[in-house]
Amino acid sequence: MKDFFSRVRFVLADPSIPANIGAAARAVKTMGFGSLWVSNPRVCDYRGDPDAVRLSTQALDVLRSSRRTDTLSEALEGVRFAWALSGYDREYGPPICGLEEAARSSARMLADPGAAGDIAFVFGTERDGLANSEVLLCQGIAAIPASESMTSLNLAQAVQVCAYEMRRALRLASGEGGTLLPWEKRFRRAAPASAEAMDGFMGHLERALEAVGMTAPGDPHRIMERLRTLFDRAAPSDDEVVLLRAICAAVIRPRKARPGQPQRAAEPGGGWRAGRAR
Repeated sequence: MKDFFSRVRFVLADPSIPANIGAAARAVKTMGFGSLWVSNPRVCDYRGDPDAVRLSTQALDVLRSSRRTDTLSEALEGVRFAWALSGYDREYGPPICGLEEAARSSARMLADPGAAGDIAFVFGTERDGLANSEVLLCQGIAAIPASESMTSLNLAQAVQVCAYEMRRALRLASGEGGTLLPWEKRFRRAAPASAEAMDGFMGHLERALEAVGMTAPGDPHRIMERLRTLFDRAAPSDDEVVLLRAICAAVIRPRKARPGQPQRAAEPGGGWRAGRAR
């Protein structure tokens, strides 16, 4: 699938603000792509522009390796299918579809072993978008379904949305779907406490609730059944059960009231010290 990512090209036509090019480089890299083409930029040395560098955050390599061309036609050389990003169709031009559909179609084209060439997504200027002549160089129009009251996006934002949809389509096509990647799960949740530990805690909790008058022997209001359902759904770990039982013990008999316990001021913040409840 990595080869498919390398065959997706993001083309910025006539961009006027270097900062947007830098932000677009970041958007592209964030979604796993690296091919950024820039045709006829207003600032030719955009790669060294301070704003472009600053907004390319951790994607300076994509900014530095971006391909600059004089015309859009040059930027589309070697492209099998180009999508013009536009919020509306044109009287003369290719058909329009939603960006999600365009991304799925692109994934299928990339997976076709008998077809060579890249897929390109073409973005127009910050102020006016793509001219009709530029749209005619593309084979399809892809629209981001924005609100009717605000139909346009910042250039880099549009690139980000497009890159996300393309990444999603490629992952779906490979069977990965929307699953999280291993590096995204940095912390492992502890295993749920055993049934025996939960039974002991629930008995302890019942005694604590009786001590404060919350329930009475026999539990006529079925409070304990409802609480058992709640805690089963929460699936607390062994350490969490220890903490909950310590709270129950403190409710039944506060530490300062226990025989042999020295009288001392409460710790700032009411800190709890880990230890098995008695």
